[in-house]
Amino acid sequence: MEKTFRDSMQWLHTWAGLCLGTVLFAVFWMGTLSVFDREIDRWMMPATRLAPAPLQSVDLLAQNLQPVIGASPQWLVLFPGEREPAARVGYRGARGSMMYRHADPVTAILLPDAGTLGASGFLYPFHYNLHIKAWSLGLWIVGLAGMAMMALCVSGVIIHRKIFVDFFTFRARNKPRRLILDLHNVTGVLGLPFHFAITFSGLAIFFTLYFPGVWETPYRGDRAAFVQETYGIHARPRLGQPAPPMQSLDAMVAEATRTWGGGSPQLLRVFHPGDANAYVEVRRSFVDDRVTMPVDAFYFDAATGAVLSSHSATPVMKVHRFISGFHFIQFDHWSLRWVYFGLGLLGCVLIATGFLFWLESRRKRHAQQGLAGVRLVEGLTIGSVSGIVGATLAFFVANKLLPPTASAAGLGRADLEVAVFYVVWLASFVHAWARPRAAWREQCWALAALAVAAVALNGLMTGDSLWRSLAYRQLWPVAGMDLLLLLAAVAAIWTARKLRPHPARRET
Repeated sequence: MEKTFRDSMQWLHTWAGLCLGTVLFAVFWMGTLSVFDREIDRWMMPATRLAPAPLQSVDLLAQNLQPVIGASPQWLVLFPGEREPAARVGYRGARGSMMYRHADPVTAILLPDAGTLGASGFLYPFHYNLHIKAWSLGLWIVGLAGMAMMALCVSGVIIHRKIFVDFFTFRARNKPRRLILDLHNVTGVLGLPFHFAITFSGLAIFFTLYFPGVWETPYRGDRAAFVQETYGIHARPRLGQPAPPMQSLDAMVAEATRTWGGGSPQLLRVFHPGDANAYVEVRRSFVDDRVTMPVDAFYFDAATGAVLSSHSATPVMKVHRFISGFHFIQFDHWSLRWVYFGLGLLGCVLIATGFLFWLESRRKRHAQQGLAGVRLVEGLTIGSVSGIVGATLAFFVANKLLPPTASAAGLGRADLEVAVFYVVWLASFVHAWARPRAAWREQCWALAALAVAAVALNGLMTGDSLWRSLAYRQLWPVAGMDLLLLLAAVAAIWTARKLRPHPARRET
């Protein structure tokens, strides 16, 4: 019975990892980068490299915004902070999508259009929905991969009975198969609690989608009542009548801040501007020393400034927001942010070595039997690992090379950057299947070249070379990005040199 159970777990571990490994690596890779998404934004958006300062006046910013937002039915302000020193403003475009710009928090003057989605607009959403929005398909794919990851964590401990013993017997000089398995075990043990918890918390964030019965049963399917009671959402329709002048937005922010005992605002949003039923939402910031992400909110009548509604989290919601805060790590804790980054990279290594162990354990047998499984999975592995890393680096290089007004095939500059990412990623799979023996080495050399090019181009195009960035505190996030890119280049060169082809495996 025990052997049958362990065989079942072995089967589950093998095929869950093999079938969903590509998605899992992409999710972990993008999630790891998203730990520093605001810092990457500053690297990609030179105009936002400002000294941190509070937003001086929302009213002045609203005045400067008016020519840009026009008759937009909704606009918002995301307040600046240490990690994102520029205020971010958003408004509904002609097609209903949100358009974003940045503004100087001191002068309230809009900064030039960044022409890029940056990490917060591309890498971070890729982490949880793969940018597949139709029918929430991307969320479901990532959710399925997350459930598989939890199963992999549990089944991995079960099938590797000596996993904790092997953790202390890493054999770096052994044959490739033994080395890969030891590395898989080491990264699995080191990151096991984090990988399980971060996956669970990611699933819990989207509980309304993955586990709808949790809210549908007590609220009898009344989603509006659930959202209002849980998140404090207040809404009222447009009247279609002209409105009197809007009351001071600064006064509304001050009233909310006073009630929160000095808590700073994260977001201010104006609904139905210019309409008699216009109202203003002010939400509390979650960028402080608390893990729990608050849902505290105030709603004001735009014409009178009167409080329409206020909300704070219920005890049950506070638990959920703690879980969300653990996953998002928006709270102020730099050392822990680096721990998340390191453990995220461990997760990437764990997934990659799982692929590699499958390949090494079957390569000889498949070759003898004339099976194509190893070649198929090898190309999938290369594209999934070095391919997506290369695509990300190409995304960064394109950010520096594309002219500010670049456009092609109906795509704007930001869309062209994204197109570069997908083209390079797709090309990496084609290259991997065309040259399976040399692909790892060649793609590692390409990674090194792209990483160095990104650093050089940042210095040339913005004037903020690594040496200058290190000299000014406000540019340290830019320097950190450059340093990590150079470390990635060193790692890629070292790996490429270690992957010199075996005489029996040379490409012809």
